[in-house]
Amino acid sequence: MKKYLAFLFCLIISISIAQNTLKYTPVNKSPKATLKQVSWIAGYWQGKALGGLTEEVWTAPMGDSMMGSFKLVVDNKVKFYELCTISELNETLILRIKHFDNDLKGWEEKEVSENFRLVKIENNKVYFDGLTFEKVGENKLNIYVVFEKSNGLKEEIKFSYTLKN
Repeated sequence: MKKYLAFLFCLIISISIAQNTLKYTPVNKSPKATLKQVSWIAGYWQGKALGGLTEEVWTAPMGDSMMGSFKLVVDNKVKFYELCTISELNETLILRIKHFDNDLKGWEEKEVSENFRLVKIENNKVYFDGLTFEKVGENKLNIYVVFEKSNGLKEEIKFSYTLKN
């Protein structure tokens, strides 16, 4: 009975943590998709998250990818950067991210990136493994990301952005 209650508690916690993200499972392979379906992500986006100001810039599709960058500024100092791509690969999409300290020292090894497989795509949402882009208006974008905390628990963080000219 104790094991059942512990399992039920963990299930409820995991469901409540990830309300806006999906997990990739190898059983269901990534759906067919093109960059045209996610071109609405392109723009210069600003918001607040992680205790500071954030900006994310995404280019329009060109070639077989979109390029993005992210910056977090806390107390008027850059905490870290990300360089990102959404690429067409094998008739689907993949999101790749590399992280850098404020002095551009990479977090990942030179040949390694964090890769997020496509799980599902809708008109105003694209779900990658643990990361979702959602267009919530002509000038609004939400990005939901599942972070693993130091204690092993996972937490979904919402980044709310406004399109800047």
